Amino acid sequence: MPAASNETRKRIKTDQPHTARIWNYWLGGKDNYEVDQAAGDQIRTLHPGIGDYARADRLFLGRAVRYLAGECGVRQFLDIGTGLPTADNTHEVAQRVAPESRIVYVDNDPIVLAHAQALLTSTQEGRTDYLDEDLRNVDTILEQAAKTLDLSKPVALILLGVVIFIEDEAEAYTIVRRLMNRLAVGSYLVLSHTITRPDMPDVDSAVAFWNQHGTPKLIQRTPEKVTGFFDGLELLEPGVVSCNRWRPDDSGAGMAAEVAMFGGVGRKA
Repeated sequence: MPAASNETRKRIKTDQPHTARIWNYWLGGKDNYEVDQAAGDQIRTLHPGIGDYARADRLFLGRAVRYLAGECGVRQFLDIGTGLPTADNTHEVAQRVAPESRIVYVDNDPIVLAHAQALLTSTQEGRTDYLDEDLRNVDTILEQAAKTLDLSKPVALILLGVVIFIEDEAEAYTIVRRLMNRLAVGSYLVLSHTITRPDMPDVDSAVAFWNQHGTPKLIQRTPEKVTGFFDGLELLEPGVVSCNRWRPDDSGAGMAAEVAMFGGVGRKA
């Protein structure tokens, strides 16, 4: 099990706002600093609904994993761009439905690595693992993940709010396709992405502020371009939509009708 080394801790910058910690702040977590809270509050001033789409993305993860483990019988999950541990992590949701589920988390953020121990709890029947690796290193990720997962059987690939950090469009699409091409027929892609749309100008302002002051930088894409990540897959209903409108339940009560984080689930046939 990985633990945070002194070298890892030296890579953590506490004087600059960071995406994972701000996300944690918006979700009500405690793994953040004053600099993250200040940036998070400034972004919330520019885009008051930002807390809703952080929450919507998290609830989307829970609904998608429950659906895949329950309705689709998926027992293997590869979660890349894990983020800081919080309530209802992928392994907790999956193993609640199917205790034998196996989960591999992947992130290259030293902040996440420092908290990875919280991601490595598991049922006795299942297993969890954590890889300190970059999304771009597809071959290494799959080679290491294969020590825990059987890649000859279906895997749910989870990419929530992570391809937003791949600015080059062709590279972003290629990474997702390379990952899915290596997974078995019957595998699934679960993906979410910050969008840009003419009727949501405050989102653009918030992202511009973030890219000026925070790290790492991110890119928005239109809903149509987000849908492009599912090309060649069977896109499940209701398609690529605002995360809080993907098979909603009572958990999203009181949330805005539409958030600027869109997501979808597709099956490899």
